[in-house]
Amino acid sequence: MEPADSLRARIPGWGADLDPADRPSYPREQPGIQTGAHWDFPERQPEKWPRERSVEHAFVTPVFGTSTPPAGVSGAIRKYAYKYSEGRAAHWLLLIAADRVDATEHHLKSLATLRPDNPITETGVLSEFRRGGLSSRVGQKRADVSHQWMDPIIVAGPWVLAAVGLAAAYRTLRKEREEQPDD
Repeated sequence: MEPADSLRARIPGWGADLDPADRPSYPREQPGIQTGAHWDFPERQPEKWPRERSVEHAFVTPVFGTSTPPAGVSGAIRKYAYKYSEGRAAHWLLLIAADRVDATEHHLKSLATLRPDNPITETGVLSEFRRGGLSSRVGQKRADVSHQWMDPIIVAGPWVLAAVGLAAAYRTLRKEREEQPDD
């Protein structure tokens, strides 16, 4: 193993924090140093519903967002994600899955309204044909070109599945009505 002096001479910046006298954070390592900052812990925001808490933290920050409480299947997935440490992939993958489920829940809710979502106009797909969308993608080094083949599947997929599901439900109901004997 090379001695520290030869490494310091050979590699610029190596061992810059070895000497406590040269260490920028060294004074902060001394307990009781006066920084001049005066800060009191703020009053806690009331919890209207149980908040998700990371297993790494004893309590939630004094102020937190309350715009959307966890609800439905996505809320259950989100609550389950917080049973895992933030250092594990399961925590983050479950949160991503909860976001996708939440989007699906909202798409399904919109189908039950008088004005459902319109993926053609709301995704900006019409501007691809009006504003030179194809010419901006061909021969360019855009990051989204590599995954653009997935876009129709992601955008139209839920709508196609919903249509297939409704058609299957309609056929099943019609078949049951035809099989019922007339009284």
